Amino acid sequence: MKAAVVTGASGGIGSAVTRRLAADGFAVVAGYHHGAETAQNLASELPGDQHSAQRVAVLEPESLDALSETVASGFGHLDVLVNCAGMSKPVAHDDLDGLDDELIDTIFATNWRGPFAAIRVLRPLLDKGTNPVVVNISSVAGVTGQGSNVAYCASKAALDSMTRSLGRALAPKIRVVSVSPGWVMGDYALRMPQDVLDAQCEATPLGRLATAEDVAAAVSAVVNDLPFTTGSTISVDGGRPLGTS
Repeated sequence: MKAAVVTGASGGIGSAVTRRLAADGFAVVAGYHHGAETAQNLASELPGDQHSAQRVAVLEPESLDALSETVASGFGHLDVLVNCAGMSKPVAHDDLDGLDDELIDTIFATNWRGPFAAIRVLRPLLDKGTNPVVVNISSVAGVTGQGSNVAYCASKAALDSMTRSLGRALAPKIRVVSVSPGWVMGDYALRMPQDVLDAQCEATPLGRLATAEDVAAAVSAVVNDLPFTTGSTISVDGGRPLGTS
């Protein structure tokens, strides 16, 4: 049985990735921090067998250890790890006082240290997998410097840097790839005024925002169709950094 873990599976992107991997034939552990009911309902609705939902707090070593034990006892190996857990908070880029030290530390801990800790604890199981791959869900903000706040942008740039470092360090056994969306039509975008969304669409060459399913399709492609890709960042942004003429 092919086995996958998705952290942040109760969110919009995480749930879409979980569904796609299940459709691809993986047994998926849907990891959640909050949103237990959402994750449990998701796991119960997936096609195939041996799916489960489990609390996975990426900043709690004991939670990651429990995840490793679940995967080891259930499968004995891991083929795919998708690091989708993350956080941010809107703070204007020129509001330096609004981006306080506590928020900065929380963003970097969640968006960088968390994925690294998950990879570290699950590496022995990935080593036993078939064509194992880690997919880090990043953001175009790591390249453009435009996003919910300065620290969020920097944390995603750091995540992409980690992808490059571990793509080299864990080769040839384990591949590591970032999937980098632009704006995604999800909970965050839906809280924005319509004129803001319209402006984002107009500034995107492909003329719309991404969907969670667009991101999930990219993850599926990395896992199943790009066996010679590692240390790279796959953009799912409609050409947003290009702007429009």
